[in-house]
Amino acid sequence: MCRHLAYLGPAVPLATVLIDPPHGLYRQSWAPRMQQHGTVNADGFGIGWYAPGDPVPARYRRSVPMWSDPSVLDLARVTSSPAVLAAVRCATTGTAGGEAAAAPFSSGPWLFSHNGAMDGWPQAADKLPVRAGDLLAMEALVDSAFLWAMVAERLRAGAAPGAALAATIEAVQAAGVTGRFNFLLADGHSIAATACGDSLWYRADSQSVTVASEPDDEDASWTPVPERHVLTATLSDLDIRPLPAGGSGPEGPGVIPPGSRVPPRGNTDATEGIPI
Repeated sequence: MCRHLAYLGPAVPLATVLIDPPHGLYRQSWAPRMQQHGTVNADGFGIGWYAPGDPVPARYRRSVPMWSDPSVLDLARVTSSPAVLAAVRCATTGTAGGEAAAAPFSSGPWLFSHNGAMDGWPQAADKLPVRAGDLLAMEALVDSAFLWAMVAERLRAGAAPGAALAATIEAVQAAGVTGRFNFLLADGHSIAATACGDSLWYRADSQSVTVASEPDDEDASWTPVPERHVLTATLSDLDIRPLPAGGSGPEGPGVIPPGSRVPPRGNTDATEGIPI
């Protein structure tokens, strides 16, 4: 199990997002407050961020705990970005170690992280169709990289970010594979995330949106995402819908069925009761 976070908004130092908050991702590497599986995230970490005008993100990944890396504080202090995705890792038994196993995983403009575990790894992967080329392109022999291969295939086929995440979970569970599948996906302009087996929260205002495994401070504006829901967000819109219960919805296999859209920033939907 891991902790992860994505941010969109004005360009800020990475430290503002990851290090400075009293319960930020840096602190969550040794003292998470809501982690239900595992107690410490000491099996590596990764930070992905976007530079203005460059659609391909940069990454900094290490196999050591975030708190033990002598360079991360300087890197985070002097590097600014308007879009960030970062994760700290608590490795699942039976998965590979090393820097390449640390999220975020990447392809083109995308960054991906998985907070959870695929039960029965690696034998469970035999039940799931993944193309040989995607298997050979996996960055590490871990369940998260395998799930990323499934998500990336759907993105290349033209699926929207939230639909790609939901369709992957639907395919995995339809094959009888169990586990926890909290996904986080970013492309520098949007964030998509699933709450499926662990906590997920968001905070949004007129200028920025942050999606994270758990709040990084005590601000009352943090809102939990309901279990088995998918969130998609840009700087102008935020939407939360149920994950498919199974089978194919009216829009085709793996596509999220129509749901209630979160209202414009600063309002509250009286039906859904979701403030943003």
